[in-house]
Amino acid sequence: MNDLKHIKLLILDCDGVLSDGKIIYTEEGWESKSFSVADGLGLSLLSFTEIKCAVITGRRSLALERRCRDLKIDYLFQGVRNKRAVIEDILQELSLAWENAAYMGDDWNDFPALTKAGLPAAPQQAAAEIKEKAEFVSRFRGGEGAVREFIEYILRKQGIFEEVIEKFIIRLSEDEEDH
Repeated sequence: MNDLKHIKLLILDCDGVLSDGKIIYTEEGWESKSFSVADGLGLSLLSFTEIKCAVITGRRSLALERRCRDLKIDYLFQGVRNKRAVIEDILQELSLAWENAAYMGDDWNDFPALTKAGLPAAPQQAAAEIKEKAEFVSRFRGGEGAVREFIEYILRKQGIFEEVIEKFIIRLSEDEEDH
């Protein structure tokens, strides 16, 4: 299964994967996160594939909600303690198995799901034990391109990277013509 054609679902943690893991609280009580534009472009590439995307996190964040809406992420689950159970529900809904899931996480709360996934992955700054279990460890830290690198890795292994990029560029050209 080296071609990764069996991967049909990408599952991501938020803090430390989609974001750098820093949470900023303002004096007014607002919470702030930053997300990578490179990761966002990588996620938008999935719209040209059959791969669905889910973000599952233990925290709740309006910023993450907006980011997932902007990127048209298929599934967002916040405030989740048992990520594995939520993933099993998604897999059942999509008629998929764990071997069809790629999972990127960075810490112990990701461990139960990461170890079941068909393609476990971690960003560069992940806990050592998480990186040991990962088949793919990004050269980049969470929130700094790790997700983009992981997506491109999957698409290249599936042999569809060039086709997806071509479709992406065509859509950009069409969008420019509309404006």
